[in-house]
Amino acid sequence: MKSVTVENILKKYGNTVALNGVSFDTDPGELFGIIGPDGAGKTTLFRILTTLILPDSGTADIDGCDILRDYKKIRQRVGYMPGRFSLYQDMTVEENLRLFATVFQTTVKKNYHLIKDIYSQLEPFKNRRSGKLSGGMKQKLALCCALIHKPKVLFLDEPTTGVDPVSRKEFWQMLKRLREQGITIIVSTPYMDEAKLCDRIALIKNGGFIAIETPEAIIESFPETLWAVKADHMSALLDTLRHSKGIKTSFAFGEVHHITVDTSVHSLESLKTYLENKGHKNVWISPITPTIEDCYMLLSSNS
Repeated sequence: MKSVTVENILKKYGNTVALNGVSFDTDPGELFGIIGPDGAGKTTLFRILTTLILPDSGTADIDGCDILRDYKKIRQRVGYMPGRFSLYQDMTVEENLRLFATVFQTTVKKNYHLIKDIYSQLEPFKNRRSGKLSGGMKQKLALCCALIHKPKVLFLDEPTTGVDPVSRKEFWQMLKRLREQGITIIVSTPYMDEAKLCDRIALIKNGGFIAIETPEAIIESFPETLWAVKADHMSALLDTLRHSKGIKTSFAFGEVHHITVDTSVHSLESLKTYLENKGHKNVWISPITPTIEDCYMLLSSNS
């Protein structure tokens, strides 16, 4: 049996379509990522699947329970960590954890094995008010509270946004250990580099999924020739590329531009010569392997 099954979920806010026929499913113990920018519909989807709001149409089943008919059962079987820190900031770390355990009619001791690795990092601060914790520690506390009742499915809405790189890495290591205990984890993130840490991913744009596959399969399916380009004046270079015959797409990626190329029009050497003739200095071009972000940008431009 699938741990989560979602079929044609639609949600509108006035004339704005937040979710446009979203469908997917997950296996028990799967780490499933929903990848996309702010405003793409990730939070709306999570709020529907955790029974906080209703869809306009469509169905969803969480651990064998319908989100409309069995919403009380679902609330006992899921853990939800919203993107914004929502615990009681004037209560201590320990008080927050005990409160959530009490709400779900369990005890910290009963399910301590689930949070032991995480809470061990929080324990030195157990008497500190949660509002005084660092960003990374707040996320760890929120995760402990979402896990304390031993959920079957864990929903994490952009859990590493605004967290330092070291804490981000530690957080994903924790998720992998939780998955090994059979918990299905559905996590959303705007960070494309986190996609490769998931078993499967769904790329979302404007409320709809544009691809669902393993990260490796999405990268392998990239159909274009991809090159990295740089020169002395990068903004002028990008403008030239976007108005050049044989250049299909051009996007800024840090210190270089990534372009997809019609190789019947340009070779590496001919494009370098073309750009130099346009007045660009110190032109450098190299073939590169696509990333999830490259795939997202290409699929977005074609959708």
